[in-house]
Amino acid sequence: MNWLLVGASNVAQEWIISAIRAVGDEVTGIVSNDLVRAQDFACKQNIQKFSHDLKYALYDNEVDAVYISSANSLHAEQAMIALKAKKHVMCEKPMALSISDAQQMIEQAKIHQVVLAVNYHLRNSAVIQKIRELIANNCIGEVQNIRFCHAVSLPKNLQSWRIHTPSEGGVILDITVHDIDTLRFLLNDEPISVSAMAQTGVLSPNNVPETVMGTIEFAKGALVSFYDSFTAQYFQTSIDIIGTKGNLQASNTLTQHAIGELHLNNDKGCQRIPIEHHNLYVSSFQQFKNAIQNRGRPAATAYDGLRSLEIALAIQQAIENKKHISLTFGESLCF
Repeated sequence: MNWLLVGASNVAQEWIISAIRAVGDEVTGIVSNDLVRAQDFACKQNIQKFSHDLKYALYDNEVDAVYISSANSLHAEQAMIALKAKKHVMCEKPMALSISDAQQMIEQAKIHQVVLAVNYHLRNSAVIQKIRELIANNCIGEVQNIRFCHAVSLPKNLQSWRIHTPSEGGVILDITVHDIDTLRFLLNDEPISVSAMAQTGVLSPNNVPETVMGTIEFAKGALVSFYDSFTAQYFQTSIDIIGTKGNLQASNTLTQHAIGELHLNNDKGCQRIPIEHHNLYVSSFQQFKNAIQNRGRPAATAYDGLRSLEIALAIQQAIENKKHISLTFGESLCF
């Protein structure tokens, strides 16, 4: 299968190209709004074709699938172009900036009978998958509370639209969306209410949210506190899950790397859970490829992308209005 990359991004360079090649596929083209950047990226990554025109690049009949990792505000428009060209699409989060755009993307994928997925890589973490398994097997009983700490120090090379353009969503649409998707995956449950507060001013001159803290209530009763930040130096990500029969502690887990530890604490004491780590992105792209071949489903579907976007936008609303927000999901969202 041949892939076209849209966005000469850091994640594409460091993770995606190698993942695509690892599952036996090829990257045959790169599109960037900056033609010089596209050419330079293609040269460095041994990619044959480059362009600044997505529609032109999609005329290439060799292209089977498109990976989108441009700025958040471009995702929906670029995905719609690719879907209408009958290409399978793997889109970075968030899939769009509005619910209506996300729904239109899903509809176009249905119309053209192609696979649309969102690259929520944390679902593919061996630690996250083990936590999901332990919860499902009732190893800690009923989940009561979760503390989710996903704070990082945003590298200099990523301090562009993430902190300068308010419409791009700041930390909420960059990190909090990952929290939401991961929590839905772990609990196999849906949020029913959110509340949150945000800070800015350390990196951003434009009042873009850099740090957010809040709570999420899930339908089955779990209450989650989350802490996300672009400005947390020397901080290690973590997840603490409290159940009626024990608790789970995961450290250094919310990352792109195949790392992290997991401990189970219960009446038998504390034990380290063995983890067989694997590349998160290779797993993601293998599942996407399997879905195209009707041998499974993507790790995170377009429906998952829509849900995480809805909840992230509700968190934005909670911050802006300083209110607790209740969530409702219409029947039309299910497919």
